[in-house]
Amino acid sequence: MSPPTSTGASARPRARRGEGDRTREEILVAAEALLTSSASEDAVSIRAVADAVGVTPPSIYRHFPDKAHLIFEVCARRFELMDAQVVQPILATVDDPVEALRELSRAYVRFGVENPEHYRIMFMGHADHTPEQYAAEEVLETGALGSTIGLVRRAIETGRFRPEASDPLLVTYVVWTALHGVVTVAVAKPNMPAPPLDQQVEALIDTLMHGLLA
Repeated sequence: MSPPTSTGASARPRARRGEGDRTREEILVAAEALLTSSASEDAVSIRAVADAVGVTPPSIYRHFPDKAHLIFEVCARRFELMDAQVVQPILATVDDPVEALRELSRAYVRFGVENPEHYRIMFMGHADHTPEQYAAEEVLETGALGSTIGLVRRAIETGRFRPEASDPLLVTYVVWTALHGVVTVAVAKPNMPAPPLDQQVEALIDTLMHGLLA
C-alpha cells in the first residue's frame, strides 16, 4: 500500500537544504507528544504526526520508512534519556557494584511503569513488527542494559558474586528478565490485586542477590 499523499492540514513549504534534521526532530517530538498524551500506539498515525508538524504525510516518509521505525525511534530516545539521566548518574556516584545494581533495578522498574506505552512497544510487542535495529537482542547490548553488563562484570571481577555466577551476560540477562516480569505484569495488568510494586521489587532484588552474592 502506498503512503497517503494528502492531508487536511495546511502543509508548510518543503524544507530547504540543511533543514532536514530539524524537520526530523519535529516529527519525533510530535510523535512523542501523541504517544504520551494518548497512551496508545494507534493514535500515532502518520497522518496525525504530519498534521501536528504541519507537513504532508509523504514528508514523514522522507525521514522514516514506515510508522514502526518512527514509533521505535521515539521509544529508543526515551530509553536513551533514562540511560543519560538515571543510569549513568548511578554508575558515577555509587561505588559498590552490588548497591549500584540494586539502584538500577529499582530505577528500571520505575521507568517501565512510568512509561508503559514506550515499554510495551519496545519489549512486549510482536517480534515480526519490530524493526531489525530495535530487536531485543540489540537493545540488550546497548544503553542502560549494556551499562548493566559492565556493572555486573565489575561485581564478578571484584569477587562480590559467587564463583558460579561468572558470566556477565548471563547474570545480566537473568536479572533483567526477572525485572521485566515485574514491569510486564504492572503494565499489562495494572489492576491486578498484587502487593505494592515497591515491595515486589525489593523482594525480587533480595532473592536475586541471595543467589548471586558470595
